[in-house]
Amino acid sequence: MLILLTNDDGIYAPGLAALERELRRIGDVVVVAPATEQSGVGHSITFLTPLMAKEATLSDSGDPASPRRRGWAVEGSPADCVKLAIAKFCPREPDLVVSGINGGLNVGINVLYSGTVAAATEGALYDIPSIAVSLEYDDDPRFDRAAQMGVGVIEQLLARDAFANHRLYNLNMPTSATLRPEDDPAELHIVPMGVARWPAEFEERRDPKGRRYYWAAGTPPTGFPRETDLNAILEGHLTLTPLTVDRTMADHLSEMHTWDIKV
Repeated sequence: MLILLTNDDGIYAPGLAALERELRRIGDVVVVAPATEQSGVGHSITFLTPLMAKEATLSDSGDPASPRRRGWAVEGSPADCVKLAIAKFCPREPDLVVSGINGGLNVGINVLYSGTVAAATEGALYDIPSIAVSLEYDDDPRFDRAAQMGVGVIEQLLARDAFANHRLYNLNMPTSATLRPEDDPAELHIVPMGVARWPAEFEERRDPKGRRYYWAAGTPPTGFPRETDLNAILEGHLTLTPLTVDRTMADHLSEMHTWDIKV
């Protein structure tokens, strides 16, 4: 199996490294990731400027003269990385695209803003099985344990042939799940994406020169229905959500065909 691994936290992110180590158990891994952090860029792509890319290395190989190859670092978005990887850096079309591990959850409407989810979505656009993997933010995240759990879920999806009729999944893990003993794992809940909006709250401040600026308050959404990814995460469960690329409301489209709208 050929696996394309990317993220939005940058090619040197510890979550990417942990996921790469675990994915190498099940296939050959090609790493193509942003050169710098691209959190919150959504599904942006670069087309007005050239995409710069270079091989990135690590110096922990034990031989300073022969650093270990990290992968390809791309001066672009996560979606750029997937497109460029498929076109230029993978020896053939990947069998699987994995994006993560993101340092921070991608649940609810964060899916719309997430570069992590966008990279997986780009893979699905190419009809390649794709999954985004995210871990709740923590000052001392256990990415190694999260990678074990994440790849364990991926292996089960592959065994069930879950990608045969659906190409895109979103996996999120709360920090508490990584702290549980392996003989008492957290539950995984298959749930829809929550659509509760985040309040538009900003703190108004002044910089040292007296200029006004605004800082997003980050107030979490409230009042969301049960049995969504938002609720399941709060209860300490892993969440798995099938996502769709086509945002057309098929039922409403059928109704609109009966409308007599003229130009």
